[in-house]
Amino acid sequence: MKIIKSINQLNKEVNFKANIGFVPTMGDLHDGHLTLIESSKKKCNKTIVSIFINPSQFNKKSDYKRYPRNITKDIKILKRLKVDYVFLPKKKEIYENKRNLKLKLNIKDKILCAKYRKGHFEGVLGVINKFLNIIKAKYIFLGKKDFQQLYLINKLIKKKFNTNIISCKTVRNKKMVALSSRNHLLNDNDLNISSKIAKLLIKFKKKLNKNFNNKNKIKKIKIEINKFNNIKLEYLEIRNKFNLSKKINKHNFKIFIAYYNRNVRLIDNY
Repeated sequence: MKIIKSINQLNKEVNFKANIGFVPTMGDLHDGHLTLIESSKKKCNKTIVSIFINPSQFNKKSDYKRYPRNITKDIKILKRLKVDYVFLPKKKEIYENKRNLKLKLNIKDKILCAKYRKGHFEGVLGVINKFLNIIKAKYIFLGKKDFQQLYLINKLIKKKFNTNIISCKTVRNKKMVALSSRNHLLNDNDLNISSKIAKLLIKFKKKLNKNFNNKNKIKKIKIEINKFNNIKLEYLEIRNKFNLSKKINKHNFKIFIAYYNRNVRLIDNY
């Protein structure tokens, strides 16, 4: 495994004519990330994993500062997985000359998380755009937990790059909570509450699959979620999984949620 810390070194070390898989991360690796990495290793000749905590996708500086950082642990995990390359770029190189990398969103895309986290996806897309100009990967591996992010990156890539997206299913713990680096900021009691919310929405999805008219019960679900201690619901919506519109039926729907558990923001979809 080679650790690469600059774009110049990346260009010297990596043969981009090969079948390259790219897994972008912000570190603090968990089993969800490992699924992406294993998928890349199976499909590609070489795998590059980046670790870069992107400041422009955080709404608050305090959130950026408290984001979990475990680089020593991450490197050990990546060595164990026998990843080919780990790319650890410095912020000043990605944001050369303090340039703003943010890309604009269409008005119709300013929904769900984009509505509540102004500038977040603009920052995500800007850095992915920068990375894919540097890392000429054949495939990029992304998780379905960040479904709106996956949707927006897919739109970007179709316009500008020859890279193919491979989406991997959400990995959950035994209590059905979607794995996230932010989970480390919660205690056991907090995670138990998130487990109850996840199970409530899994049950709701089953009801929708049986009878889509149950979609009208979403108001009751919102009330139930807000009754949990230290929970503040940001949104709970049913949308079309293909274009994120509200043109929904029993064949195309997906449930999207964002909420604060104490002061930690979590997202999920079902």
